Amino acid sequence: MGPSHSFADFAEAIDAAFARWDLSHLHAFELGDGRLIGFPDDSFEPDVVWLDHAELKVAREVKPGEPFEYVFDLGDNWRHSCVAESEKADPVEEYGEIPARPVAIWGWGWIPDQYGRESFDGEE
Repeated sequence: MGPSHSFADFAEAIDAAFARWDLSHLHAFELGDGRLIGFPDDSFEPDVVWLDHAELKVAREVKPGEPFEYVFDLGDNWRHSCVAESEKADPVEEYGEIPARPVAIWGWGWIPDQYGRESFDGEE
């Protein structure tokens, strides 16, 4: 994440890294101090104060070492624990070029289907 990237940019990168294809679901970031960042939508939990994910920059709101969470699909509650790293990554070294938007540069394991379906292994 660069200094100009918003939480909306970060959510898009996380969803792409997890191969999510149904992006119509609400998402939220919950910071360590309890602030909620996501879609400012008064029809969903009208008593909750939502900060606009497109306006706030990740680098300004989260300091290195601070844990926070990203939740995709507030109904199914796909939770991701995040920590802001203090190390800076060289995009050319890590990705091969300067990407137009945030991208995943490391990962492991299998990617779960967002609706919990089993993967197709060729057997019936």
